[in-house]
Amino acid sequence: MTRLRFAACFFLAAILSVPAWATDSNSKTAVPGTLNYVEGQVQIGTQVLNSKAIGSAELQPGQTLTTENGKAEVLLTPGVFLRVGNGSSVKMISPSITNTELALEHGHAMVEVAEIHPENDIRITEDGASVTVLKTGLYDFNQRQAEFRVLDGKAVVEDGFKHVTVKRGREVSLANADSLRAEKFDKNAYTEGDLYRWSSLRSDYVAEANVDASAMYANYGWGPWGFGWWGADWYWDPWFDAFTFIPGDGIFYSPFGWGFYSPWWVYEAPIYGWYGIGGRGPHVYHHFSTNYHNWGPGSHYVASNHYAKGVYRGPGSSGRAFHSGSAARGSRGFSGGGFHGGGFHGGGFHGGGGGGFHGGGGGFHGR
Repeated sequence: MTRLRFAACFFLAAILSVPAWATDSNSKTAVPGTLNYVEGQVQIGTQVLNSKAIGSAELQPGQTLTTENGKAEVLLTPGVFLRVGNGSSVKMISPSITNTELALEHGHAMVEVAEIHPENDIRITEDGASVTVLKTGLYDFNQRQAEFRVLDGKAVVEDGFKHVTVKRGREVSLANADSLRAEKFDKNAYTEGDLYRWSSLRSDYVAEANVDASAMYANYGWGPWGFGWWGADWYWDPWFDAFTFIPGDGIFYSPFGWGFYSPWWVYEAPIYGWYGIGGRGPHVYHHFSTNYHNWGPGSHYVASNHYAKGVYRGPGSSGRAFHSGSAARGSRGFSGGGFHGGGFHGGGFHGGGGGGFHGGGGGFHGR
């Protein structure tokens, strides 16, 4: 009887010791079409969206997300973000995880791809042309100018009987299907665009949320060896009020140079340990903002020439130096990494020559 009481007490203690974030995290799930952030005037059909819709509103087949003076971030397959700029509209065609298709009906949108599998079929249609994303990277869709460009990655554009492969640093005019061809463009000038800068900061935030969430899974025993963890997917972080991407293993870099860490590898993150010492201590809520005064305490990843490149250590930060550089070892960040440098070019996790986790030239261990 004593043993039974002891077992019951142990089980009760284990339940009571479960942190509140674990319940919150497991109560929300994301599917292609889930709203992950909204600001300004945005709606799905006639439904006006605000901060309360984050993590719950979904863009269903046949529905259109419309922005006026506002922006929105929508999750697609795990590791793929759709970001919609001002005065734009995007229609969901198919939200299947193996057949994800949307149509940019008006305006401007970007797609960030941190992970993609051969089984994924991710398509965006614009001005009658169909764009199939093939690799991790950063893709820009501008319906106002009838243009599609690849800042990083690889895609195929099909328009009628014509098709063209578009690689990093090339753009295609969609105004005339008969003259469909890929041409070079100036990437450096493009990074000053409003949607690019907003997308870069959003990528920064979801990367910070990744470190925070991965650390919590790793340090509370709820990681790959315990409850709550089910592999590569979207995971809700209540402290950032958003879903973040956690890979199944290793470190995957976004096109902007920020790292997405699995619980196995989160200890390598430069800001690991700040959010309550590896996820164990007190947390603070983080609110997305272009104003550093609203970021909350601690060191932050940043992607702006207005701040230190890489990890922000200005007013409001802890001043603690996690590594010598920025988003990972060295000088990743806005100029040193991302699509300008080492971050993620040439191979994702197991990249060979120039940018993966084991890559030779610009990867995590490949300096």
